[in-house]
Amino acid sequence: MSEIPLQPDLGIEHVADLHAALLPHLEDAEPLALGGGEVRRVHTAGLQLLHAFVRDRAAAGRATTITEPSPALAQAARDLALAASLGLPSEEDPGETE
Repeated sequence: MSEIPLQPDLGIEHVADLHAALLPHLEDAEPLALGGGEVRRVHTAGLQLLHAFVRDRAAAGRATTITEPSPALAQAARDLALAASLGLPSEEDPGETE
């Protein structure tokens, strides 16, 4: 399994950078892990791009997971009802602190 780290800032002004980082991996046959532990800032556009990437890979039978999602990433995914589609917990972990 390959792993690529997500950038700390997934704000709208960085979506082009995220797209450029993900695009080469869209057709990878092997499972892919996206390291979410360093994500500190998330905008809707960043989550929409992640969702589309994971969805398109899944439609082609390619597995994609987000590993160690930061609290900011997990909460943003829950807020936008994208947690399930991204494979993230749909409820806040009681041990998680902000």
